[in-house]
Amino acid sequence: MYRIISGKWKAKRISAPKNFDVRPTTDFAKEALFSILANRHEVEFCSVLDLFAGIGSISLEFASRDCKNVTAVEMNPKHAAFINSTAAELEMALQINVQRGDVFEWLKKNRTKKTFDIVFADPPFELEEKKYNELISLVLNNNFLKENGTFVLEHQSKMKLEHPQLIETRKYGNVSFSFFETKENEETSEV
Repeated sequence: MYRIISGKWKAKRISAPKNFDVRPTTDFAKEALFSILANRHEVEFCSVLDLFAGIGSISLEFASRDCKNVTAVEMNPKHAAFINSTAAELEMALQINVQRGDVFEWLKKNRTKKTFDIVFADPPFELEEKKYNELISLVLNNNFLKENGTFVLEHQSKMKLEHPQLIETRKYGNVSFSFFETKENEETSEV
């Protein structure tokens, strides 16, 4: 169970079926994350890509805050169906586009189709470090982020990430958020 912490569905509790193997981002960490994002972006005008969407905790939080353009990628068909049904129940179905599939394959297949202001990824904690690095490369090297976009990667605090586009990591207990930004292309920065 988790709750939506802000927006039009503030305090709404979402209960997933007991047999779902999920680890929704804690309220404490989610509150901190959205506070940081609100200082960087006008969330209601952002396009968002939620990778490893689980049962939709992050997607629904964005939609509750009036974000009109959320793409949620989730491999588990039951989880994807749960996000769809919850979004419909909360009248957010037009805001959230659920794509069912393996995140790595989805990123490879959709390389040049759309860019986003915010990309959020919460892969399974047991994912190998090299897969985390592959995920970072796929997002940052394939134009998924708009200029001045933010990529947020949730991971265990004991994992220390290093990357030239990593701007900061914030720790909330055993969970950390690492923030990456697009590199300014030197040719386009000259006006």
